Amino acid sequence: QVQLVESGGGLVQAGESLRLSCAASGRISGINAMGWYRQAPGKQRELVAVFTSGPRTIYGDSVKGRFTISRDNAKNTVYLEMNMLKPEDTAVYYCTANLLSGDYWGQGTQVTVSS
Repeated sequence: QVQLVESGGGLVQAGESLRLSCAASGRISGINAMGWYRQAPGKQRELVAVFTSGPRTIYGDSVKGRFTISRDNAKNTVYLEMNMLKPEDTAVYYCTANLLSGDYWGQGTQVTVSS
């Protein structure tokens, strides 16, 4: 089994920054992709940023230029540096990993940006 544990969410004001972390543990092998999605109230889950096995890094259009995804392969951890946050970035942020054994999701971490 694989576990993904997110941390780093919170309440900030518009223009501020936050850094999210996602640590993967368990039987990890053959990581095809790993990254972040988010879901705001009443909206569908959307891509934020993800590493793929291309290797490629893909960002959602709404976060390009403001968010940066990075990773520490030795720690099986991905990070999401979020700068210039906007109220519309308010959502639950989910870490996800696509492994040879299947797709996995974390429990989510709330990010709230006040205006």
